[in-house]
Amino acid sequence: MNPPNTNLRAFNLAVQTLLSTPSQFLPHLTIPTITHLPESIGPLLESQYPSQSQAQSSEGGPKKEIAIRALVLDKDNTLCPAKTTTFPAHIYSHLHSLRHSPTSPFNINTAPNSILIVSNRAGSHPRYEEEAVEIEERLAGLRIPVFRLPTTRKDGDGIVEKKPFCGEEVLEWFRERKVVKGAAEIAVVGDRLGTDVLMAKEMGAWSVWCRDGVGEELTKGKRNVLEKMEVWVERYLRESKGLKAPPPI
Repeated sequence: MNPPNTNLRAFNLAVQTLLSTPSQFLPHLTIPTITHLPESIGPLLESQYPSQSQAQSSEGGPKKEIAIRALVLDKDNTLCPAKTTTFPAHIYSHLHSLRHSPTSPFNINTAPNSILIVSNRAGSHPRYEEEAVEIEERLAGLRIPVFRLPTTRKDGDGIVEKKPFCGEEVLEWFRERKVVKGAAEIAVVGDRLGTDVLMAKEMGAWSVWCRDGVGEELTKGKRNVLEKMEVWVERYLRESKGLKAPPPI
């Protein structure tokens, strides 16, 4: 019998973050669905974090730009309806554009390893391997792989856990392929604050929250209690408390 796909430690981290540093529970950028993700994410982030882009060297050098060279994409309710491997046509079309646009920093030819799916289902455990393989087959024309969670850390120091705790391994995946030099060149895109946004925070990357998942027409009435609570908490922290996510350190 397979154990349940629980993530109690992630829940505990979410509660701890809300109690200690609630601004870190907020995303850096919010979009309705992944179809609203532009190929040039840096300028959007610069408009919201001008102090990051306007920082100059002590010699008065040029402005510092925010360059996003890699995307970490959640699967369930970001790319596909939860617990499926079905890509809605409008989402597949947008992924195709990100991979084939000649101006995209995630172009399949100039940056073949710039997009990685990191899921707490597919790739997180051998019992979901069939799902991971099916996703890669559906995306074969886009060459977007599914990250396989290692069983242990390379230094032998413990088991690698699911999002939001596998950021170190995901960063290493991109570094090994010479896609990025640091986590601040990565945007983590997903529908969950407690896993996707906190993963970005833990690894020092930028976070993009897909507020409506795969779209209101597909997610309406299907969100669980935690997902509904996250939407309420985000609105409360942003509108009532006036908080804003701090930029990656």
